[in-house]
Amino acid sequence: MLPLLLAVVQQPAPRPPDLLKRAHTYSIVAYDSATGDLGVAVQSKFPNVGGIVPWAKAGVGAVATQSLGNTDYGDKGLELMALGTSAPEALRIVMRSDPRPAQRQVGMVDARGGAGSWTGDSCFDWAGGRVGGQAAGRSGGKGEVIAGRGYAAQANIMVSDQTVKNMAEAFERASGALADRLMAALVAGQAGGGDKRGMESAALLVVRKNAGYLGLNDRYIDIRVYDDTNPIRELQRLYALHRLYFFASRPEDLIPITPDVVRRLEPILLREPLGQREKWLAAPQGVANRTFLEALANFMYWENYDVRVRMDGKIDKVALDDILERRKQ
Repeated sequence: MLPLLLAVVQQPAPRPPDLLKRAHTYSIVAYDSATGDLGVAVQSKFPNVGGIVPWAKAGVGAVATQSLGNTDYGDKGLELMALGTSAPEALRIVMRSDPRPAQRQVGMVDARGGAGSWTGDSCFDWAGGRVGGQAAGRSGGKGEVIAGRGYAAQANIMVSDQTVKNMAEAFERASGALADRLMAALVAGQAGGGDKRGMESAALLVVRKNAGYLGLNDRYIDIRVYDDTNPIRELQRLYALHRLYFFASRPEDLIPITPDVVRRLEPILLREPLGQREKWLAAPQGVANRTFLEALANFMYWENYDVRVRMDGKIDKVALDDILERRKQ
């Protein structure tokens, strides 16, 4: 009977019927006390993770819902935090009405910096989380809500706990804007081993009051990589483009449109738009007069540099460098 018993014991565990629905993922949610920014960065071996995991609302909070993602944690979590509930308590409240909390992994942060992370008992190893503040440095295991300050990092089906350790340490060491710190954490998480099954999609979401396109919404940064062999690298590329096309000019990047700048830009304005009969400039101007500035503005709108257009005799050096770089022979 012993050989038969061993055969039974050694049988692999049955494949969970919902395995393919689970977002095997690592993520970080965080708050920036200096700017009020709230955000989420996430990577997964699962397509379109950006359409499932990250949730955020300016002045309220941010949520990452993964493993067997439940969007109620996003919707209801933000509703509760909007009413003043702390992130850890909002997480506990939403869990009470969830029939399958053991299959969830969630991180939440509120607009006062409170943070919480949960990893259910049924999440596949390695699975766990880490939060900032006094609880920093302790990785939470399964079946407990860990509470802290500033951020919550969580991961499931990882090579080891090094992924969340790396994310937490990188986030705390990084400087600059919240988005830059979130990206640093994401890169470090992958360097710690990442998802056992590999990489497929990624997303970066940061909200700030009236910081979206032309100040008309709160979606300061909302970038998703649906499917890619190296989604973090692609997310970095798209983030660089987003900064170029959607971030307003910094004062230190503004330079006068000198005759030398005119000399470099005028040939472009005289030959473009390509394939169009009428060009931005009908004749050389030689200086940054009204005709030149209007032609330059029209060209920049055409090329999607909307937020960097000016009519004051200055140009954003970031935009200028990009314009010239794209037209190198």
